[in-house]
Amino acid sequence: MVNYNLIESIGFDESVATEMLRAEFGDAVARGNMDTLLKGDIASFQPGSILQGKIVGFAGDDVVVEVGLKSEGLVPKTDWDNPADLVIGDTVEVLLEQLEDETGAVVLSKRKADRIRGWEQILQTKKEGDIIEGKCVRKIKGGLLVDIGVPVFLPASQVDIRRPSDIGEYVGKTIRAMVLKIDEERRNIVISRRRLIEDERTEAKRKLLNTVKEGDLVKGRVTNIADFGAFVDLGGIDGLLHITDMSWGRVNHPSEVVRIGDTIEVKVLNIDREKEKIALGLKQKETSPWEEIEAKYPAGCRVQGTVTNLMSYGAFVKLEEGIEGLVHISEMSWTRRINHPSEVVQVGDTVDVVVLDINKEKLEISLGMKQTEVNPWELVAEKYPPGTIIEGKVRNLANYGAFIEIEPGIDGLLHISDISWTKKVAHPNEVFKKGDTVRCVVIEVDQEKQRVGLGLKQLTEDPWHEAIPTAYKPGMIVSGKVTKITNFGVFVELEDGLEGLLHISELSDQKVENPLDVVKPGQDVEVKILRVDTDERKIGLSLKRAQWGAVEGRTEEEAPRSQRPTRGGMDDHGALGTDKIKF
Repeated sequence: MVNYNLIESIGFDESVATEMLRAEFGDAVARGNMDTLLKGDIASFQPGSILQGKIVGFAGDDVVVEVGLKSEGLVPKTDWDNPADLVIGDTVEVLLEQLEDETGAVVLSKRKADRIRGWEQILQTKKEGDIIEGKCVRKIKGGLLVDIGVPVFLPASQVDIRRPSDIGEYVGKTIRAMVLKIDEERRNIVISRRRLIEDERTEAKRKLLNTVKEGDLVKGRVTNIADFGAFVDLGGIDGLLHITDMSWGRVNHPSEVVRIGDTIEVKVLNIDREKEKIALGLKQKETSPWEEIEAKYPAGCRVQGTVTNLMSYGAFVKLEEGIEGLVHISEMSWTRRINHPSEVVQVGDTVDVVVLDINKEKLEISLGMKQTEVNPWELVAEKYPPGTIIEGKVRNLANYGAFIEIEPGIDGLLHISDISWTKKVAHPNEVFKKGDTVRCVVIEVDQEKQRVGLGLKQLTEDPWHEAIPTAYKPGMIVSGKVTKITNFGVFVELEDGLEGLLHISELSDQKVENPLDVVKPGQDVEVKILRVDTDERKIGLSLKRAQWGAVEGRTEEEAPRSQRPTRGGMDDHGALGTDKIKF
């Protein structure tokens, strides 16, 4: 190869130099201005130089470029962004990689020339902290490669404020970012889209908080959706659109109203500038349907609605868009015992309801379904006046009595105190079981509380008025059977359904700690009647007094005074002592 740097120093004749140039570079260069070459411009033809070339033709997928050497170079069409727009005669800058390859062709690269010019341009015009724009060309390990004239690195952590699930979705998109670092030696640039967004949002937030006020209508983009509402980017700050402020009607989930990415107009409800929080409303853009609710749906009016939701405590019924009322489970039927609203209605059913009450402040309407029908309890008092004898089945048993079905949906209560005149009933299951048919009499009807009192013992005459006082008189010795033993005494059955109380103090002359030491359940005993209390419906008995009369033929009066009761029993005159026994 000719040492061109020596041409001027050795004093070659111009014709000799021309021939040397023709031999190395061709006629085009040889015909050039020799003075210019001798000044050193020939150095631009060394590998690594950027040359000004001209498109002279096309060869398959290559572009033929003439740069003033003895042969043209081939440049791949892919080095151009729009190869279809290339025209013969266009000028182009290319990098001279080799003066000739194994085929003798000049090796040129437009892409590498562009990158060198790009780096020169970037280093001259950009510094760390500047804003640049480029196209994401491909996804690489740890981030994205972005073309800003030269390839630069965008780390995955710097793509967005919230790291996307797949940064590959940015490939092919043009983005703006901030230059974080420039390494000239390694020709490496790191950029951050996140930093730019954060800075822009901070500035936008400051401007927004200084200008926006409650009641303003603003536009924003939905960025996130939660169960309780949606977050809307107002430009620098996210406002919360709560689910309750999305619609005057029922919204089960915010996704029914908005989607991520939607641009919506909302009303500013509240601003907390200290905490930088903004509450937004969508439904507030429209007039509330509750404004004239009392005039439109006065209490007592009958309307039609659609069941929208069922809860364990009732059903929600939509009267119109934005207006829903609650039919409580207790307001569904006059007579049926409903465990869940689904036993009566289903979502989507059209039902007739009556407006019971309106709470405008809480936006609540109480509705009733049973009020659309005649209340059967209004007829109960007429159909079943006190004294009416009815027959029904035991529907349920409780500690305090049995519920008797008078007619479908109408139950009466037979209290345990009204089962027997004489027998002490601790629980109704001692007498009845579910499904039993019982004949009883109506004692009272409380229409307001929807209660009917029933009695079984009232079907017969009260034996305490005459029969018992006549058959059992104080002083009589009678036989009975021990039925129940308590810590205070013993109950003795005198006849079927009639019991008397044998107090512990009347069991023996000796002090008794435990009645079981004297008598046992089921044991037959002879006892003396101490008293018959028709008001309290109780009979007082004594075992020891009955035994006195059988010992040596002594009467009670003949018993030693020390054996006579002085407390808790009868005194010498046959009357109750100062500590009266409660039977």
